Amino acid sequence: MEAMEKYLEKIAKTTQLEAGKIANVLKLLNEGATIPFISRYRKEMTGSMDEVQVAEVRDQYLKLQEIDKRRETILKTIEEQGKLTPELKNKIESAETLTELEDLYLPYKPKKKTRASVAKEKGLEPLAAILMKQKELNILSKAAEFVNKDVPDEKAALQGARDIVAEWVSENKRARDTVRYHFNKDAMISSRLLKGKEEEGIKYKDYYEFSEKLSRCPSHRLLALRRGEDEGFLKVDIAPVEEKVIESLDELFIKGYFDVSQQVKMAVADSYGRLLKPSIETEFRALSKEKADEEAIRVFAANLRQLLMASPLGEKRILAMDPGFRTGCKIVCLDAQGNLLHNEAIYPHAPQKETGKASAKISSLVQMYKIEAIAIGNGTASRETEQFIKRIRFDRDLQVFVVNEAGASIYSASKVARDEFPQYDVTVRGAVSIGRRLMDPLAELVKIEAKSIGVGQYQHDVDQGKLKKSLDEVVESCVNAVGVDLNTASMHLLNYVSGLGPQIAKNIVDYRSEHGAFSSRTSLKEVPRLGPKAFEQAAGFLRIRNGKNPLDNSAVHPESYHIVEKMAKDQGVSLSQLMDSDEVQSRIDIHSYVQGKIGLPTLKDIIQELAKPGRDPRTKAKVFEFSEGIFKIEDVKPGMVVPGIVSNITNFGAFVDIGVKQDGLVHISQLANRFVKDPNEVVQLNQHVKVKVLEVDVARKRIQLSMKDAE
Repeated sequence: MEAMEKYLEKIAKTTQLEAGKIANVLKLLNEGATIPFISRYRKEMTGSMDEVQVAEVRDQYLKLQEIDKRRETILKTIEEQGKLTPELKNKIESAETLTELEDLYLPYKPKKKTRASVAKEKGLEPLAAILMKQKELNILSKAAEFVNKDVPDEKAALQGARDIVAEWVSENKRARDTVRYHFNKDAMISSRLLKGKEEEGIKYKDYYEFSEKLSRCPSHRLLALRRGEDEGFLKVDIAPVEEKVIESLDELFIKGYFDVSQQVKMAVADSYGRLLKPSIETEFRALSKEKADEEAIRVFAANLRQLLMASPLGEKRILAMDPGFRTGCKIVCLDAQGNLLHNEAIYPHAPQKETGKASAKISSLVQMYKIEAIAIGNGTASRETEQFIKRIRFDRDLQVFVVNEAGASIYSASKVARDEFPQYDVTVRGAVSIGRRLMDPLAELVKIEAKSIGVGQYQHDVDQGKLKKSLDEVVESCVNAVGVDLNTASMHLLNYVSGLGPQIAKNIVDYRSEHGAFSSRTSLKEVPRLGPKAFEQAAGFLRIRNGKNPLDNSAVHPESYHIVEKMAKDQGVSLSQLMDSDEVQSRIDIHSYVQGKIGLPTLKDIIQELAKPGRDPRTKAKVFEFSEGIFKIEDVKPGMVVPGIVSNITNFGAFVDIGVKQDGLVHISQLANRFVKDPNEVVQLNQHVKVKVLEVDVARKRIQLSMKDAE
């Protein structure tokens, strides 16, 4: 209990949140509650913490537990050595970070053979102690006393003693903190090209001779440098100015001007170059990598959230096309629920150029399947296919959408796609995915591993465990924010619903196949392995359209139905009438319904939900058109102002698709006529923007764009 109190104090200090509310969050998490559930349905207990705050409380708690676990191991190890003094024990118990703990443990850590251990075996530790005291006036004659069969002369004796002193210095906490201070304040990260790698490593040309203050090195640059080093093209070094560090260390250890002090001075310089610098550099490499990873993952997660929350067209009958030149365009027709009705290939482009035949086929399919919208993948031949479709005269108004197909090929070759469409090849599956993405991007994209969706940078260079955890949480957050139709959702979508997971999701789909559509949320309890806890966590995020109870199609949790029923009864209306009438809702005084665990935050949510039950937080999909006459990079000229779609956002700017194969970069300095710290302040993924072309490098396939004064 004492440890928990300590945790609460520390978390409260770090997060600036109330200790009592933090205790409630930890209690809920330990009981198996999910972050979306806690932030949506337990606001009274948490003081209305959002998902980010709940996650921060959890992460801080896990971090503190990790430190305590390590503290326990260190205390046990030193005690077994018989070296745990009360003073050392107190220092270890008071240490607040893993770095502090490791510094205290370092002198007691079992070591492999070192120069110092060899010198100790030769009996030179007493001489090292004499050096450290720096009181001996004639150190050479003192060293002569240690000459033996293993130590041939005074010079060897002093060398061995210095090796021991160097190790003592490297294990000294004040020395390590001093070196850390200099690394923190002044460390430069520098790189140079490895000999003979000029041509092979050309993509790292910017880093052949590079140097920058580590504290100012942005995450994308640091990850690029590390990748260049890992691939064997660059040598990367992190270090402050050596003279300054050694000067500071000398101040700690040098106590005089005699020969003996010169011996210590030599040992200190050796300790820094051979032991301290490599050790602290490794530490700072790890810290800077961790920081760069966190930033890259944050950007990736923000992009993924925007992509998953992209505008859905909704339940429409779609003709979807996966365009191509030589291999033709694969066409599929989908019903309003995304079921595949028809598929075939057409060849409107060179070399076959069967334009007339292809036009007639598209017109026929549009009529036959009562198509309401056309989706075209944005890969090869996308622009040409869009132009071809727009030249066809249909018997109805049809919206034509260009759909981002990033990751569609991953999906089409996956087990998920094979299970869905065992009798069709990858081209059909890819086209179906393009059509379904237009209907509901979230429902389709959850089938693909998040890091394969094509947003962010350096996803293969960051910590894969942390990346997966972060992206999975984004998917879970988005799925639960939108809500899931219990009777149409795929197993993959249900998997991310609060409290479910893969096995229960499968059981729900199997139960639905056997018994037909769910008529109420309560009938969920009949699904195998879906117990009371899973029901509590999931029910509020699942929707049943046209069910027995109109509240089943809202975000009102079943545990609060009795409150809404009382509201309806008090107003003398049915549940349906209450939900349909703004006027009736406006008469309700929510303060009179506060009871037990249900307070004003929950009641406000209920009233908001009654006004727009099951409201989708996403905006509706809009048609976008690229500039006429721009199909390839050679068509793009400086000075042009063209429409584009934001395809990726990084720390240094945004990439914009302007209708050619290469996306152009709007550098952060070109996003607005003001200073921009974070590109997300100005742009969002899939946003329709106007951009001005600044520069086109056809050879390197690079387009520089600006949003300044482009409108």
